[in-house]
Amino acid sequence: MFDPTAAIARHVAGIPRSGIRDFFDIVQNTPGVISLGVGEPDFATPWNIREAAIYALERGRTQYTSNLGLLRLRESISAYVSRNFGVHYDPKNQILVTVGVSEALDLALRAVINPGDEVVYHEPCYVSYSPSVVLTHGKPVPVACLAEDGFAVRASAIEAVLTPRSKVLMLNFPTNPTGGTMARSQLEEIAAVARKHDLLVITDEIYSELTFDGEHVSIASLPGMAERTLFLHGFSKAYSMTGFRIGYACGPAPLIEAMMKVHQYSMLCASIIAQEAAIEALEHGEAATAEMREQYRLRRNFIVKALNEMGLRCHLPRGSFYAFPSIDGLGLGAKEFALGLLQQEKVACVPGGAFGTSGERFVRCCFATAFSQIEEAMTRMDRYVRKVRAG
Repeated sequence: MFDPTAAIARHVAGIPRSGIRDFFDIVQNTPGVISLGVGEPDFATPWNIREAAIYALERGRTQYTSNLGLLRLRESISAYVSRNFGVHYDPKNQILVTVGVSEALDLALRAVINPGDEVVYHEPCYVSYSPSVVLTHGKPVPVACLAEDGFAVRASAIEAVLTPRSKVLMLNFPTNPTGGTMARSQLEEIAAVARKHDLLVITDEIYSELTFDGEHVSIASLPGMAERTLFLHGFSKAYSMTGFRIGYACGPAPLIEAMMKVHQYSMLCASIIAQEAAIEALEHGEAATAEMREQYRLRRNFIVKALNEMGLRCHLPRGSFYAFPSIDGLGLGAKEFALGLLQQEKVACVPGGAFGTSGERFVRCCFATAFSQIEEAMTRMDRYVRKVRAG
């Protein structure tokens, strides 16, 4: 009898299921839960962007596009990135439109990694980073970020793990799950390491528009970095367009061409309807983004204050929409804490271990949900923490 399990590739069989999705399978079967879990904006996509998608359908815009994406969208991306990140990319051959930033990351790794190449990345990090490297037969090499550093990554820590096999450095600032950001001076030190060791940098800046404090600086804009950097971005977070599944990659033409070759044989092109909506977002969406960012700022201030007042030490995230409090001193592991909170108080947060071993002493609380829900969730969490401390 055929054994389908035996047919699974070894490198796929060894990849664990997402810690977030596993946990939320439990959440979905628990009625009345307040979720601080899935990292998705609670705002509907702004009306003008939805209307652009509707109008595209009404005009019969239902065809394939170029593998690279609509030229008009690539031109809009070029103008937007130049204006907001200080890097110019030629829309004809240096920009690729993708099915979300997740596909952009996958394409980037598949285009450059040979078996055994090492990819250095900072941790805690988004759940897909290490598995994405493994799926390309590369070797993931994590570098821990510390709460006392605001979860920024130190250039010295990166340099300490480099070997002759190190090929790629992956960055994601502001960071999911910590909300950590990087100052220009810190990025300049990392850029110097990348140049010294001839590393390719892949920078995922999907949360850049949700920077609350200070300037957001892209490492691609620093001297000598555009030529060795793949800049990844998208529309899910800043424009609340998660379901549109639309992102993009910018970089040197040979690298974009290599990514496009993988893209054309796997995905072909992103949805033309989503691309039309993305044009509207870039050209007329900044006011809505600013309004959403201000709402997130108010929620951030409240949730971080509440967490610290209940004794869960939490730094003030300078970007994204995540708080990452420590549960040190409660005598519980992160998964045990999260399950107890869910079962006893019906509040869902994500155990920090889902984001790598350096997140084990933390939980992620997403504040992309209604203010009233966050208030009630903090009341319940405070009650749970008191019960845990009381034994």
